[in-house]
Amino acid sequence: MNKAEKYIETAKEIAAVLEGETNLISRMSTVSNILHHAFDHYFWTGFYLADPEKSDELVVGPYQGTLGCLRIPFGKGVCGKAAATREAQIVDDVHAFPDHIACDARSESEIVVPVFNKSGDLIAVFDVDSDQKAMFDAADKVGLEKILRDNFA
Repeated sequence: MNKAEKYIETAKEIAAVLEGETNLISRMSTVSNILHHAFDHYFWTGFYLADPEKSDELVVGPYQGTLGCLRIPFGKGVCGKAAATREAQIVDDVHAFPDHIACDARSESEIVVPVFNKSGDLIAVFDVDSDQKAMFDAADKVGLEKILRDNFA
């Protein structure tokens, strides 16, 4: 099964598990858990929530993996850039990314996808790190954007 097919199958699993669940944190916890265990190249998998009390900061949310950064300012690092631009970011080598925030030094590549609610407001970013370089591509972007849109917008 190729990566795109794996995302389709994982999306079906997520939809089945989340059916009827309305709690946002429960939904995010489940999505991060299922995705983290579905892909071998996922090293850290989770959400940074748009902080309603600090409009220019992300705060760590549900995740799988080693300790995450607690707060990330919009515009700083890969997560902050995704939040500020409202666009997905794919980074083949995080050590070459300007202003990268090293929450775990073993991280080598990263994808971050903005998460929007039904009104189109940014509610979070979904962050996935790999301990190998260049592990994310357009298939990851498309697959993650669909899963996040289907489950949070």
